[in-house]
Amino acid sequence: MKTPAKQILLTNDDGILSPGLWAAARALAELGYVWVAAPRQQYSSAGRSLPNNSDGIIEERQVNVNGQDWKVYAIGGSPAQAVQHALIEILPTKPDLVVSGINYGENVGTGVTVSGTIGAAMEAATFGIPALAVSLQLEVIDDFLSYSEKVDFSTAAFFTQTIARQMLHKPLPRDVDILKVEVPVCATPQTPWHITRQSRHRYYESFAVREDGWHSPGKIGARINITQEEAEPGSDIQTLLSGLVSVTPLSLDMTSRCDLRTLERSLKS
Repeated sequence: MKTPAKQILLTNDDGILSPGLWAAARALAELGYVWVAAPRQQYSSAGRSLPNNSDGIIEERQVNVNGQDWKVYAIGGSPAQAVQHALIEILPTKPDLVVSGINYGENVGTGVTVSGTIGAAMEAATFGIPALAVSLQLEVIDDFLSYSEKVDFSTAAFFTQTIARQMLHKPLPRDVDILKVEVPVCATPQTPWHITRQSRHRYYESFAVREDGWHSPGKIGARINITQEEAEPGSDIQTLLSGLVSVTPLSLDMTSRCDLRTLERSLKS
């Protein structure tokens, strides 16, 4: 009897039209049957948000991938909501793996909870499904909200396939719900990858963008404000800035790893 193909759900936070999504789709197609369900529009920096004003409309579309016509799904909602609609309404069975990405721009340090790429992976993990979130470092930070054709996703797609293949055949250790992969802009398929910790540094420094006082429209911008030397050794930031691929295991359990009894005694004393 033929072994059923592995089932993979692919999503992202850059939207259904993102070249990064389709680079991942082409790579993952070699590993099993790929379902694609992604936000209808650009939805970066959404974290794991579930906005109550999302329309939840599911649009079927046809996309040619590796010479074949695929039926894919554009969803009116956040990345996490795209995962919800896919798992509850679209897929006939629970997939073996959920992949989120490939994202325009790195997701490292304390900013990981801001990322819609990681938010989608976290949502999948709450359903008990192993999840992979892949991001590509950008040479130009302003490209993260664009679909710039100058961004080459081929190496990131290689590592997406490489790590996904391992996840499909080897269970993750206890307390690992998500693997977060960060690919340097200079990486090649020969670039080494290392297991890392999430840095406690703030990678993106926030600043106000406003032309004419508080009464005028404003927003919070971001710029990178950390060097390789400032980052903790063995962290996702330090590894990425060293030109190596970072693979960080993440857990849904956000409880501090401190001694809980010692903390309780301290607070009650």
